[in-house]
Parts: sequence; C-alpha cells; structure tokens
Amino acid sequence: MKVRSVLAVLLFLIGLQSALAQTLKLYLSDKKVVEYSVEKVDSLVFTEDTDNTSESHEYVDLGLPSGTLWATCNVGANSPEEYGDYFAWGETEPKNDYSWSTYKYCRDAYDRITKYCTSSYDGYNAIVDNKTELEAMDDAATANWGSDWQMPSKEQFDELLNSSYTTTTWTALNGVYGYEITSNSNGNSIFLPAGGRCEGESLHNTGSDGYYWSRTLSTGISSDANYLDFYFSGIDISINYRYRGLSIRPVRVKK
Repeated sequence: MKVRSVLAVLLFLIGLQSALAQTLKLYLSDKKVVEYSVEKVDSLVFTEDTDNTSESHEYVDLGLPSGTLWATCNVGANSPEEYGDYFAWGETEPKNDYSWSTYKYCRDAYDRITKYCTSSYDGYNAIVDNKTELEAMDDAATANWGSDWQMPSKEQFDELLNSSYTTTTWTALNGVYGYEITSNSNGNSIFLPAGGRCEGESLHNTGSDGYYWSRTLSTGISSDANYLDFYFSGIDISINYRYRGLSIRPVRVKK
C-alpha cells in the first residue's frame, strides 16, 4: 500500500469517535515504529518534499587536488549532452531577453552596476561594495539545485583545465559537440556541450561554442565576470558581459 494511502486511512481512523484502537502506529521505512495516542492527535498536515539538493544530481570525481566534484549535467538539463538553461551572471532564473536593460544588477548600462562592484567608474552612483564572488542567493546552481552546489569559481575552472590534472578533447556525445574533460589520475570524465550563449532574445553559436559562467567577478572590470570559453580548436578562461545568458555546470566539494 502506498504511504499516502496508509496515511489517508490513519486520518479516517482519527475521525472515528467510536474507534476501538486508541493508539496510532506509524511503521517507518527504517523499521522504526512511532506510536501516538489518538486523543492527543489534533491533525496531520501533508507537504510536498521540495528538497532538490545533494543526491538528486549526479557528479564525477576527477581526482582534483581541491576535492571539487563536477556535476554531470548543466542546470536545466537531464543528460550530459543537453544544453540546459541560460542565466545572466548573478541571476537565478532563465528569461526571454538578455540585455543590460533587463539585467538585475544594473541600471540599464554597463557602467551603472548596483551590486558586485569594485570600481566606482562601473558603479551606479559610484557604488563600490567590493563583492567579487556571488552570494548563495545569486548563485544559479545553489538556487536551483540546493546548498550543496555552487557555480564554479575561476580557480576551480583553472584547476579543471590544468594539463597536469586533466586532458581536454573536442568531441561529440550523442551527436552533440562539446569538450570531454578526462582525469589524468583516475580516467573519469565530464562532457560540456557547446550550448552557445543568449544575447537579447536570440541564441547564438549552439553546437560550435561553449560558454560557462564562473561565480567570480572579473578583476578591475565590474561589468564582466569570468567564464569558461571554448570552440573546436581551443578552451580557455576569459571574461564576458554579465548580462549575457550562459550555461552553468555546478560543482560541489568532498565532505
């Protein structure tokens, strides 16, 4: 019998004024039994389990010195080769228009940034908060997958591309082009599809270019953030305008 059915029966029994049994027993999946006096039970409330954290998403251990574990899929994807959703840097939901006019943390222009700003030249009303890493509330990986997950830092991308630790290969997975990154120490690998980027209301360069946000602001240019950039002949880390919609591949760290 399904758990919901069992609980529905329990609710019915509670409502019987002439019930012979005055104790409710809940038999849990770990073999424990919990007992309650019927007279002391006021109500049972059902809530949906919305916890979308930790073990609901797969990851790979590439044997990296930092202990970083890389997710097998992008945010919004269900398989390694799916592109998934696109996010402006510091925003946690996809949208239809990616531009400065729709960007959450500016006032319509690249030099009017309202959060994550290290230069008064870039800040709205010369604001400077010196925040250089996304807070959890602004991290699309954390917001969509739970507190165990983050967008990668620039340092984690640097480590991922370090030839001492990994080998990078342009290839195709189920007909989708991208980069396979394979551990030199244990042979495990991840696949990053070339999902392109969103600019305005259009999606560009799918199948030929990959763009993946880090959680780290660009040094000295607050309108930009660090990202992983690749196409068939190379893969590197560069900077990009924060308003653009890029892919996100979450990470977590061994506990």
